[in-house]
Amino acid sequence: MEVRERLFWWLTCIGVTLLMSILVARGILREIPGTNSFGALAEAFLNGRLDVVRCPEIDCAVFNGRTYIIFPPLPAILLMPVVALTGFAGLKGLVFMGAAIVGIALFVWSRIFMAMGVNRRLAIWLLVALGFASPLYQIALRADGVWFSAQTLGFLMATLSLWAVICRQSLVLAGLFVALAFLCRQMSIFYPLFLVFLAARPDAPLIAEGRRLLRPVLLAGIPVVVALLLTLAYNAARFGNPFETGYAFISNPGNDGFVWRRIQDVGIFSVQYVPFNLLYLFLQGIHFEFSGPHLTTIKGLDKNGVALLVASPWLIMALFARVDRVFAAGMATILIIVGIMLFYHSNGADQFNSQRYVLDWLPILIVLMLRGERAPAYAAFPVLVTWGVLTHAAVFALNIALRT
Repeated sequence: MEVRERLFWWLTCIGVTLLMSILVARGILREIPGTNSFGALAEAFLNGRLDVVRCPEIDCAVFNGRTYIIFPPLPAILLMPVVALTGFAGLKGLVFMGAAIVGIALFVWSRIFMAMGVNRRLAIWLLVALGFASPLYQIALRADGVWFSAQTLGFLMATLSLWAVICRQSLVLAGLFVALAFLCRQMSIFYPLFLVFLAARPDAPLIAEGRRLLRPVLLAGIPVVVALLLTLAYNAARFGNPFETGYAFISNPGNDGFVWRRIQDVGIFSVQYVPFNLLYLFLQGIHFEFSGPHLTTIKGLDKNGVALLVASPWLIMALFARVDRVFAAGMATILIIVGIMLFYHSNGADQFNSQRYVLDWLPILIVLMLRGERAPAYAAFPVLVTWGVLTHAAVFALNIALRT
């Protein structure tokens, strides 16, 4: 390791140490029990109900006098054994669970990197980048919240779907993980488009590969179709309509935030949201909010996130990806997901640095980034990762300082 890279490494370690300290001090040790909506839903399932007694967080649906958790149910199903032991009121440790899930995902990524021929030095920097210079850190820190705990599990399942193809050459196994990911995050339903092309031999004619992969694709589709049917049945049982997820019945009494006003006045999806979402995704930097008559008092940090090129600049290496049909399929999948989310009423929640919705397509981008020869520009990778880690550390530390 060169002297300069060693310096970047030590600076990165300082940032990682600070971030881990925040995770323990502000996340694990100060978590309040009985506040996660999935815990309430797990208790409902244990009692043979689909509705919950009360809404522990916001964004619950009220329909025919009953309250429902609108989010996909897999995290609640997995929490059922824990809630059976502790009860919902005693449910705690979700931040620790979220951090453990992220740790498992990083281990799986280390296997993927090895299978893709990434050298040990770059693999270490990549794992640090993923863990501490991407939205993964934030969702682990906030995994006691329903939105973040869903995303930790969804990211792991999406990662495992890629592992199944890259490391095990199994589309069938990948289909199972896509189905599980869909039961956490709906955008995962588009992953098969990329996975099929990723599984195809790069130099073989596409028609011949289509014939070879027909049976695995059909078998892989079974769990995905089952997950879709279960979701439709779940919706119908709650709201009388298989295509109603509950968003039309969201009730957040007393909430006057801009997201709630958007839902009430504009709707869940609208072209009006595109400029906001687009600028925050690609251009908006770290934004301190000032108050007072002369705007000289720091009030806090913008909670709508920071652009990728600021918070996770190492992703710019995707510009050097090999352009072929796998790249085309991957970019098509990413553009579908990003395109839908640009019209969405929210780009995330309480995100002081990188945007968490990026995690819906980040696994695909990383695979594209690493395929083929690594360009000489990768020599700058440690610098970019160091910047991302220190940015995360500074932003989360300053947020704590401003709130205390």
